[in-house]
Amino acid sequence: MKKMIGVLLTLCVFLPFAQAAEKIRIGFPDLAAQFLPLPLGEVKGLFHEEGLQAEFIRIRPAISSAALIAAEIDYDAVIGNGIAAAIRGLPVKIIAAYVPATPMALIARPEFKSVPELRGKTIGLNTYGGALESIARLMFKHFGLDPDKDAKFLPTGTVDSRFAAMQQNLTAATLGSPPIDFLGKKLGFMVIARAHELFSFPASGLVASVKKIKERPDEVKRVIKAGIKANRYIRQNRDGTMQFMSAWLKIDKEIAAVTYDSVVKAYNDDGGVPESGLRLVIEEAKRVGKVEREISITEVADLTILREAQRELTAKTK
Repeated sequence: MKKMIGVLLTLCVFLPFAQAAEKIRIGFPDLAAQFLPLPLGEVKGLFHEEGLQAEFIRIRPAISSAALIAAEIDYDAVIGNGIAAAIRGLPVKIIAAYVPATPMALIARPEFKSVPELRGKTIGLNTYGGALESIARLMFKHFGLDPDKDAKFLPTGTVDSRFAAMQQNLTAATLGSPPIDFLGKKLGFMVIARAHELFSFPASGLVASVKKIKERPDEVKRVIKAGIKANRYIRQNRDGTMQFMSAWLKIDKEIAAVTYDSVVKAYNDDGGVPESGLRLVIEEAKRVGKVEREISITEVADLTILREAQRELTAKTK
């Protein structure tokens, strides 16, 4: 009887909290390691700590900004898409970054040992104008090459198709996020560069509508906090993260382990958005969108609430 009373008391304590949780919808494009923090935060109860219940909606980047403005989703996880939308004049802003340096790897056939050796070679992409092309171009620039003159980009489709093109000597290299590096090595290819070791280029975080930022700042702050807590969990809890990664990405333990080890350094612990990386994303969005005018940081990002969340979490841990 005492045990039953204890159970009932526990339910009474948590039931009001569960009922009070505000439901939010967060858009993301695909099951990939860079979009791991927020779903992990929901499963590990970090959103519930902030009085929130998050639902995750897979949505194409091409329509996610319109969905934000129409309030069909509350937040989006793709930073590059949010910046491109803001540059086009849509009322959306970047409010946090959880992966400030994209964990993409450049994978080449074994005869190529460095990026400069790819001068004049063909690089396989999933599509023109996407994230893979942007990162490839930035990698070439980092090593002193001109991506417009020193590289040829060829869309060859999915990861399997891109690897097949390399095996047939149609392309010299390709790019992708983990576990593509692990899969490439098993086929005899080599990782010759990792983007997050070369430059900041925010890959995922939070994008919100200007209306949401103005009308629901407390909710925005709590969502940001949940993401920061999730990143800290990822950085501090390898086994727990790998377990979630296996289930969410539908990969086995071996691939989860190598994926975790490949990407863990790409996650930050404060949700910060590096200005240098933000400017790189802006310049790439301008190039793709053929925009020539100057774009200020404040035109695409509002980091006021992020700073409040960072201060409160710092104060809480002291």
